Amino acid sequence: MIFDPRACQLGEGPLWHPVREQLFWFDITARRLLTSKGENAQERHFADMVSAAGWTWPDGLLVASETGLFQFDLEAGTRTPVCALEADNPATRSNDGRADPQGGFWIGTMSKTEERGAGAIYRWYKGELRCLYPRISIPNAICFAPDGRTAHFADTVTGQVMRVALDVQGWPVGQPETHLDLRAEGLNPDGAVVDAEGRLWLAEWGSARVACYAPDGTRVMTVAFPAPHTSCPAFGGTTLYCTTALHHMTETARTAYPDAGRTFAATNVARGQSEHQVIL
Repeated sequence: MIFDPRACQLGEGPLWHPVREQLFWFDITARRLLTSKGENAQERHFADMVSAAGWTWPDGLLVASETGLFQFDLEAGTRTPVCALEADNPATRSNDGRADPQGGFWIGTMSKTEERGAGAIYRWYKGELRCLYPRISIPNAICFAPDGRTAHFADTVTGQVMRVALDVQGWPVGQPETHLDLRAEGLNPDGAVVDAEGRLWLAEWGSARVACYAPDGTRVMTVAFPAPHTSCPAFGGTTLYCTTALHHMTETARTAYPDAGRTFAATNVARGQSEHQVIL
């Protein structure tokens, strides 16, 4: 079903705030943060592109923009800088990101023109921003096992979702290995989230669906949405939310998919993890 009818050029970064019981998401290229709770739909506009967030306190988010991470006060509408993020490189912007169980925040960057290898994946944790994986083209699928011992991520252009072990503080240990190889099917891994049972729910860009994969990599189900470019899922309890995008759609495709760009919800699909709080 349609959760919110506002069409996004590039919907991304849905976050269910567990304290406010409220969904937030982004329209990256339109530079806006959207939210909806009941009949109360709001949006905030920014001077720079914003793409992902983690919650820090009941009224606050840690937001990733094209130049940095900042705290955003939802009630006052004010932003407080936390750290720079490739602020000296106007060619890049932030993309997919998510908080980990240890209280860190992972965030990817990419070229605004999708130049190959121009981005990276970083982790912010207790005052330190560390580059984990350089030479990333389109960072996506950042999500974490419930026990906090495994992280997943993807570079969409590779057609693969990777996994890597984490230490007790949430830093990667060893080299990433392939978890899902979708190249033979021509699937494009986009945003992802892991549910309470450890299953990975992956938005597959261009395929009008979110697919669920068991921990062993077996696809166990799919949830279809009436928009080809599904970009990122999020759980709020047992409801699966999914952002979509009009980005890269022709006029013919937009006519064929009139609900493209909207944000959707599928109820009683699975139980998600509660989104983790970022520890600043």
